[in-house]
Amino acid sequence: MEFKRVLYLVLGWLSIGLAIVGVLLPVLPTAPFLILAVWAFSRSSPALAEKIRSHKTFGPVIRQWQDHGLIPVKAKIAAVVMMSITGTFLLLYSPAPLWLGIGVCVTMVLVAIYVVSRPSRPPIA
Repeated sequence: MEFKRVLYLVLGWLSIGLAIVGVLLPVLPTAPFLILAVWAFSRSSPALAEKIRSHKTFGPVIRQWQDHGLIPVKAKIAAVVMMSITGTFLLLYSPAPLWLGIGVCVTMVLVAIYVVSRPSRPPIA
């Protein structure tokens, strides 16, 4: 088996593992890891990529992102709320240095701006 293909397979399965953890822990997002898994599997095992794309629960969100760059409104709200809670907790209760907390919060604000700026509905044809 080609090394590159094995690397993509490992990345895909690692992403699936992180997505499963994300289902159990609300602080870790699920969809971005599934999107990464589909990307990696599309380069190593198209059948596995299609299996994720056709999943009854996660498939529609993955297809919307891949086909149109869409993020559903509910997902945007969940992402921004979770980043806000995490940032607040980090700044108020974490033993991490203040500069690190501020850096993480600035990064989360930039990610939130990106997430909110993505379309929520497909373009009208």
